[in-house]
Amino acid sequence: MQTVYLDLETTGLHPSEDEIVEIGILDDQGQPLLDTLVRPIRHTSWPEAEYINGISPEDVASAPVLSDLRSQIIEAVTGTRVVIYNAAFDSAFLASELRTAAEIECAMLAFAEVYGEWNPYYEDWRWQRLYVAAAHVGFEWPGSSHRAIHDCAATRAVWRYISNRRPRAG
Repeated sequence: MQTVYLDLETTGLHPSEDEIVEIGILDDQGQPLLDTLVRPIRHTSWPEAEYINGISPEDVASAPVLSDLRSQIIEAVTGTRVVIYNAAFDSAFLASELRTAAEIECAMLAFAEVYGEWNPYYEDWRWQRLYVAAAHVGFEWPGSSHRAIHDCAATRAVWRYISNRRPRAG
């Protein structure tokens, strides 16, 4: 099955309220399928998110809106395994588009077990940030983190590392 890697940058942490400001989708060979800024339709500023991802309202002023990108997103993910670092979060922003994927995998949950730090409070493996996972697998950032296509590349490196460590079925 073909695998693609998806990452979003958003105006905040609440999928029901916030919007996408950047989307990246990378194929398994490391080639971008989609790498674009996205102009929100309800938000005019997002200072806290801008501080983290560096994407300002001016940056997205002439970018397409999400509805203009839907067909490209669907084309990129249809019938594929979509790997996302923190899949629950990003999937909430693209629920209808990701319905066409064959499966969605969370690299963050898979990496937590590989990293092996136990969280006694939740009685489960402690989630690690993408930069921790990327450093653990020896990934060298091609640009800044918290930019969608670069985070896709880091997720790809983490997923390939995890996949190579897993025992193969018989």
